[in-house]
Amino acid sequence: MSVIFQQGEREEVRLVEEIISAYEGKPGSLIPVLHETQKVLGFLPRWAQERIAQRLNINSSEVNSVVSFYSLFSEKPKGRYCIGVCKGTACYVRGSEEIIKKLQKELGIEVGDTTEDGKYSLEVLRCLGACGLGPVVTVNEKVYTRMKPEKVGDMLQDIDDMEKRSEGS
Repeated sequence: MSVIFQQGEREEVRLVEEIISAYEGKPGSLIPVLHETQKVLGFLPRWAQERIAQRLNINSSEVNSVVSFYSLFSEKPKGRYCIGVCKGTACYVRGSEEIIKKLQKELGIEVGDTTEDGKYSLEVLRCLGACGLGPVVTVNEKVYTRMKPEKVGDMLQDIDDMEKRSEGS
């Protein structure tokens, strides 16, 4: 089956091909290739999984099984701001479920989804190792500790403010 790619997509294909070439023939290369591909594309679309399978000489269903099994991989595009809420035991008993519900209401999405404008993604995380500071919420690399549902609006405002500052620079 031949796939026709647009100009921007051709660049993505080229980048994926470069990643695969760096690992081709090396044992145990599937996870590093998937990780680097997701870093470049933001997620692992089916065409990339099939290309990786073909070039690494692995069955495409095996590649998809790995992508589906590990929570760090995503087959859906993520938002510019990926919000993760810890649901480890300590965070859960301190109210992370209520934070998730508040975020779902504020963003209009469910866990695992991305807002239509591509700005936010919402995911559940397992223990982040900051149990004494829970509930913990992450936004990309930023960590919010001792979160409460009533702080969600302030956190989203922080993101808006940060975005406006970066647009102005």
